[in-house]
Amino acid sequence: MPRYFFDIHDGQFQRDEEGVECADFEAARREAVASLPEMARFVLPNDSDTHAFTVLVRDEGGVIVYTATLTFAGLALTNEATS
Repeated sequence: MPRYFFDIHDGQFQRDEEGVECADFEAARREAVASLPEMARFVLPNDSDTHAFTVLVRDEGGVIVYTATLTFAGLALTNEATS
């Protein structure tokens, strides 16, 4: 099975040096998509109302073959929230 590497960028870049064996590209894509909500669950923005979580999927040759981003965006709708 081919090995795919899942680099993470969530304000800091974390390179995946180990990788994961996946049956094919589609399995790697599903793995990347499923990982985004899991990351967001544990890292909520506390100093701003926006945060992006990105996964870059590399193949065994180091070529980026897929990328996915999940963005959190909050917006205060009342003056009470800003005082």
